[in-house]
Amino acid sequence: MASCRVPIRQFPDPIVDTPLASEPQQKIAVLAGGCFWCVEAVFKELRGVISVRNGYAGDSAATANYRTVCSGRTNHAEAIEVRYDASQTTFGQLLKIHFSVAHDPTQLNRQGNDVGGQYRSAIFYADDEQKRISEAYIRQLNEARVFTDPIVTTLETLEAFHPAEEYHQDYAARNPDQPYVVYVAQPKVDKLRENFAERLKQ
Repeated sequence: MASCRVPIRQFPDPIVDTPLASEPQQKIAVLAGGCFWCVEAVFKELRGVISVRNGYAGDSAATANYRTVCSGRTNHAEAIEVRYDASQTTFGQLLKIHFSVAHDPTQLNRQGNDVGGQYRSAIFYADDEQKRISEAYIRQLNEARVFTDPIVTTLETLEAFHPAEEYHQDYAARNPDQPYVVYVAQPKVDKLRENFAERLKQ
């Protein structure tokens, strides 16, 4: 990540986080960071992640379709819904991967060549705890000047998550030779594997 001051391996853990649950407990995190194909590909690899769905968050069900969202005329962001086992990973640890590998949180309403509010960096928090952890981690990263530029990630209340069309699900895995996957998504997965091998599924 070009704007990151620290090596990915030294990316800080969240100071504010919830402890691991004592027994299996399914929770949900909804995150946005550019094209959902790329973000999904990263999070599917993580130990403790049960499933990942691509979809839209930030606007109504009536406008939650790919063509309308891509037009930029909605408030939707391309997002992923991560279902995870809270006894194996925490919300804060998912945020660490989101900020360090999955996207560049310093790019406003864009990721690389993908431009528009639908590609914004966002955390759609489901409750006050997720909001508290998100606020604290962004503050921690900014104060430590982990990135050269300030973080522009928005914190937005999760009103609803709308699953994307079926052909968008598991897209990178099903289309490994698609140029966008080869040049944008796969490098993120490679970065995850290189720097967080201990966090991967067996």
